[in-house]
Amino acid sequence: MKEKNFAIIGVAGYIAPRHLKAIKETGNRLVAAVDPHDSAGILDSYFEGVQFFTEFERFDRHIEKLRRLGEEDKRVHYVSICSPNYLHDAHARFALRVGADVICEKPVVLNPWNIAPLQELEQESGKRIYTILQLRVHPSLLALKKKLENLPQTAKKNIELTYITTRGPWYRVSWKGQLERSGGLATNIGIHLFDLLIWLYGKVEHSEVHIATPTKTGGYIELNGARVKWFLSIDKEDLPQECKKNNKSTHRLILLDGEKIEFSEGFTDLHTIVYKEILSGKGFGLEDALPSIVLAHAIRNAKALGINENSHPYLKKIG
Repeated sequence: MKEKNFAIIGVAGYIAPRHLKAIKETGNRLVAAVDPHDSAGILDSYFEGVQFFTEFERFDRHIEKLRRLGEEDKRVHYVSICSPNYLHDAHARFALRVGADVICEKPVVLNPWNIAPLQELEQESGKRIYTILQLRVHPSLLALKKKLENLPQTAKKNIELTYITTRGPWYRVSWKGQLERSGGLATNIGIHLFDLLIWLYGKVEHSEVHIATPTKTGGYIELNGARVKWFLSIDKEDLPQECKKNNKSTHRLILLDGEKIEFSEGFTDLHTIVYKEILSGKGFGLEDALPSIVLAHAIRNAKALGINENSHPYLKKIG
């Protein structure tokens, strides 16, 4: 496969190193990067000579200049988007405008109605917008998906989803703690887990939110094939005692009819697998991303009902 040119938006952010690693490991080249923050020394760990900008306007002008050269080996073929969630939509539009395909971090947009205009722009430009739904390529979860497809349709499964990932006070001060910029915990922290559940168990039939605070949220989802009690938190106090004792800052657990689904390992290489899929003509597009965006949007705008019989056990402890 011929080497492709990449540009990256948001290179100084938390998730960008996984994209840099994926670009490198798939044998491609990063030619330009932009971030309003200039702490971008990580670029030198992966590539030489990357043109770096702190002003988007100058980045835009540079990418456009490369396009107008008219030389296939000079133009940007892919734009990787690692910017704050509320900017993904605009940055995807920019990438299509300069003739590049898009690889966008989740969520590709915050609101479901933003998908259709992007699909129209895809058709007009002839380019695609791909998104990172990395749990769909996790080996153990792919095995579970295959197993479920081979089982006869029976009664709905009962699932408990627990995801606690500690964040300090900085989180609420940053854009991630601002609902209108991140979409809140259900979108910023939970959306790839909601995508996983929909991918495994089908359409959402019913959704409830039982608690919603800046640091924790939880509720109940009924899918075509499962009933899900879910809990998300960034509060260290919610970690199980075993995690606290071992200085672990993250606890992720899915119980399927009381049995643990193991997917804790192997997270750091999933972006590279997704990139390989995209570069080979596959990958997850806007249509794949839409159901979880619809669900996260509904959760974000739902009224919290309080604790009830459908609540996650953690919420019952809190209540």
